Amino acid sequence: MDNSSEVRAFLTSRRAKVSPEQAGIPAYGSRRVAGLRRGEVAALAGVSVEYYTRLERGNLAGASDGVLDALARALRLDETETEHLHRLARAAGPAPARARVRRDKAPEIRPAIRRVLDSMTGVPAFLRNHRFDILAANPLGMALYAPMFTAGPALPVNSMRFTFLDPHAQAFYPEWAQVARSAVAALRVAAARNPHDQQLMNLIGELSMRSEPFRTMWAAQDVYVHRHGTKRLRHPAIGEMDLAFEALELPGGDETLTVLTYAAEPGTPAGDGLELLATWAATQQAGTAAARD
Repeated sequence: MDNSSEVRAFLTSRRAKVSPEQAGIPAYGSRRVAGLRRGEVAALAGVSVEYYTRLERGNLAGASDGVLDALARALRLDETETEHLHRLARAAGPAPARARVRRDKAPEIRPAIRRVLDSMTGVPAFLRNHRFDILAANPLGMALYAPMFTAGPALPVNSMRFTFLDPHAQAFYPEWAQVARSAVAALRVAAARNPHDQQLMNLIGELSMRSEPFRTMWAAQDVYVHRHGTKRLRHPAIGEMDLAFEALELPGGDETLTVLTYAAEPGTPAGDGLELLATWAATQQAGTAAARD
């Protein structure tokens, strides 16, 4: 992605979301576009109009943390959006030599991490990288996301490609539009964290070419971090389940790896659904083993 274009689109989109009333300033005259004017943002941030105009045109190189934080306050950015702005500014500088190397090699998954996944017998669990490749999963995780593994259990599979390119995705996610918007917003965060990752840029380009909903959502410039929440899934064999998820980032290494778990309170409909899922998964495994014999 071109950093200048990303900066320009992000700042312009955030400026359009803030009304003069929200910013606490008088709304003089008619406005051809929604949101604040450049001069108003500049005044709120304590910088000159000329300097802010340069920033919004895509030149964040050299902008201090103080200026970026002032912009974040003027544009009423939340914590994730503020962090995203700082990452865009860092990416505006020269890339370190190490970052210019294309990272094609799959990360090594420590045996201890695999053991942890396998030990989570009561909850579906996955290991995902920053490109949203599912690198490992325990049996219940494979069973929960069965539609994503329709081509077979070979890993990795990419959850972004499943969400936007697989015909089963909209049935699997009853709240598909919400899931898709959150996924795109999280992918934009990943892109800002890894601006020199060619494989990640290739994924964004592929989704942009093949999915009109992705193109529309990507253009919105929203950013979001999945740390925890509730997701509604419609499993083809079990039915709908509302499951609580946790995303736990693992430190160390060149790649950001995340363990995702799904859980439900015992005795609830979702808890009963997970128990049925475990039985269904065991039946599927037994059938596969019998077929091999």
